[in-house]
Amino acid sequence: MPRLSEVIAALDALWPPSRAEQWDAVGTVCGDPEAEVSRVLFAVDPVQEIADEAVKLGADLIVTHHPLYLRGTTTVEAGTFKGRVVHTLIKNDIALHVAHTNADTADPGVSDALAGALDLRITGPLVPDPTDPAGRRGLGRICELDHPETLREFAARAAAWLPQTAQGIRVAGDPDAPIRRVAVSGGSGDSLFEQVRAAGVDVFLTADLRHHPVSEAREQSPLALVDAAHWATEWPWCEQAAAQLDAISERHGWGLRTHVSRTVTDPWTAHAPSVTPPSLPGAPN
Repeated sequence: MPRLSEVIAALDALWPPSRAEQWDAVGTVCGDPEAEVSRVLFAVDPVQEIADEAVKLGADLIVTHHPLYLRGTTTVEAGTFKGRVVHTLIKNDIALHVAHTNADTADPGVSDALAGALDLRITGPLVPDPTDPAGRRGLGRICELDHPETLREFAARAAAWLPQTAQGIRVAGDPDAPIRRVAVSGGSGDSLFEQVRAAGVDVFLTADLRHHPVSEAREQSPLALVDAAHWATEWPWCEQAAAQLDAISERHGWGLRTHVSRTVTDPWTAHAPSVTPPSLPGAPN
């Protein structure tokens, strides 16, 4: 079996920490570099549910997309929820490694996995990484559908093929508008509207879209918007990342067993459809 340091070196080759944003907190959070690794669990969020799942599974390493301590801390006291995660991991000899913005822009990265989950054909990055001579790395992806479909049909595709969440899929635009070219970005994407408009796509699928940016985007162009849950747009990366580590394990003869958590860690737990109050136009009598 490989040592943790060997597995981490392989993960860092896939998602070099140097390519993370300066504000990000990626890399190994806890773990003994000399410890042996036989079982790895991939998940989006390093929350207690995932730590408990790793214990039950007998995992030696958790790889998550989201950092545990993005803004730093002065304590890992077990009375805090993040401290409890750390205590659970250390008590059970489980390491934690994070690949966040360095996985977003990788080739393949988070948005490649999102496009793959939707069966989209990728034509290139939305925001290219200027340090990549091949022009494949970068934030987001520009894609095409094999056959045009309406915005309503595209939203139904996202609802059917992305993991189920309480939010579901929200849409801004004419449901009957034809869709052929698509931009996708896993996670929060409303800072990318300028690049999306410049790409000349018909629709942008991302997460965490806010009222004012969406309102302004809709006023500036006919660009349609599809908003999925943050967790749902990033979960496909876990399957992609596990497959990448499987290939490395096979090449080195490590015999690693990789698992992808199916635990839904999206924080929203229920959705109630709107009902028009009687005092408003269009309300039922």
